[in-house]
Amino acid sequence: MGVRRDGCDDTLTVDKLVIYFVERLGIFHMGKQAKAELLQGILDLLILRTLASGPLHGWGISRRIQQLSQDVFTINQGSLYPALYRLEAAGLIEGEWGTSPEGRKAKFYRLTRSGRKRLGEESTYWLLFSKAVNHVLQGAS
Repeated sequence: MGVRRDGCDDTLTVDKLVIYFVERLGIFHMGKQAKAELLQGILDLLILRTLASGPLHGWGISRRIQQLSQDVFTINQGSLYPALYRLEAAGLIEGEWGTSPEGRKAKFYRLTRSGRKRLGEESTYWLLFSKAVNHVLQGAS
């Protein structure tokens, strides 16, 4: 995606998504800490889901999220790598050094058993939440 003909940038980062939910949907009372946790939770879920298909290095994770979102989401490195370190410290992913397809040294991440469990739990909650929002938006009873 990128910049539309009217000059507006329509590329969504996870940061922009959280800002949308927090500010435009009227969740103004959320403190800075709560906003950061929401951002981290969404990004963590996207990363865990991406790694469910198999090990990837950081740049590969970012590209895969962009592909799976049909170019709606872009994950910048300033958000991605802290999330990877946080997930690794929590035991949800493991990293191992290897060589990328481009011949560069890269750390490849994979889901741990705990990571798969967390992905299942968080996916269930997210799908329930998004289904409920879709029902409301569509006027379903």
